[in-house]
This record gives sequence, structure tokens and C-alpha cells, in this order.
Amino acid sequence: MYNARIRAGEILGKESTVDADLVIGVPDSGIPAAIGYGRATGTQFGMGIVKNKYVGRTFICPGQITREKAVSLKHFIIRGEVSNKKIVLIDDSIVRGTTSRRLVSLLRAAGAKEVHIRICSPQVRFPCHYGIDTPHKRDLISNANGSDDLCKTLGADSLAFISIKGLLESITGSAGFDDPNDCGFCLGCFTGEYPTEVNDQQIDLQLNF
Repeated sequence: MYNARIRAGEILGKESTVDADLVIGVPDSGIPAAIGYGRATGTQFGMGIVKNKYVGRTFICPGQITREKAVSLKHFIIRGEVSNKKIVLIDDSIVRGTTSRRLVSLLRAAGAKEVHIRICSPQVRFPCHYGIDTPHKRDLISNANGSDDLCKTLGADSLAFISIKGLLESITGSAGFDDPNDCGFCLGCFTGEYPTEVNDQQIDLQLNF
């Protein structure tokens, strides 16, 4: 997984480079990708964010108020590392946007001149029907926003996601997937095409659970 995240960062750097002084990762999963991005682009890597180890995965917290509270306690910015710099912020995904919006605000408050978000997954536009807590399309910030609108919503200077082809290459180490449907991985939350049939009864059950 570490190597896959390194590769994802390298691919992100090739697909969507931006002029910046420092690349930082959202702990923990964003850090290897930030290292890879720095290697591919020549951007200096730094530890600009410290994570509170006692706060878990915020996007699966029940209710937006609970998520906002958890996010406010989860990350802290190292001001001396980011002040007066153009920052590339790397994360593994954007689901509801709560964490990304908060981090952009914190980085600007710490003196960052620019904040450019780069994400190591394609846009999460569709719900997962296999156990991840994203049952409603309305909960997914990318479902209702293109990249430009989403960038404005998050308050960033630019925003880019890895391509599906790039994601598969990062996982497998091979660029040979012409048809993503032949890869053997579930891409349902990105494409809306699921490996098993999802009927209306299953969706209703999930929504009402």
C-alpha cells in the first residue's frame, strides 16, 4: 500500500503539476503520496500538518455536526513550515469535503500564500453499497460539483484528481488497462458501475438503515 501511494503521488505530479514551494500530505495516507508527488515534480516535501492520533476517520462519523467537531480536533498546522509559501496539499480522497475545507482554511490562517489540492483518487460521485458509510448521493460533494465549482467551495487555488487510469496504474504498477471495467477492482463510487447488481430494494434498505 505504501508503494501504491508513492506511485499515486508520482502520477498526480505528472498529470497535474503546479508551481509550488512545498508539498505536504494529510496524515497518514496522504504523506506517502506527497513524497511521490515531490519526487516527480521536484517540489520540496515537508510535514506541514500534525494529526491528533486520538481522532479516527471523520468522514464516517454519524451526522455533519459530529464530523465538523471531529475535524476541528484532528489536524494542526505547523505555521513555520507553511507560512508565506505556495502549498500543494495531497489527500487520498474527498468524500464530503469537510476535512479539505477545514485544512484549506487552517493553512491560509497559518500564512500560506496559495493552497493547491491534489487528490489520489478520482472524484467520489456515487454511493458505496458494500459497507462504506456514503449511502446518499447528496452527501458526496463531488456529485453536485465539477472540479472548478468544488475548488471554489473548498477555498483552494486549484484542485485536481488522479485519473481512473492513473489510480489503477498506482495500484497495479501497470499502465495496461485500456478498459477500467476489466481491472478486477470495484470502481462503483467513481463511475456508478458496480460489480454486482444493486436493485431499488437494496438501496431503500441502505438508506433507511
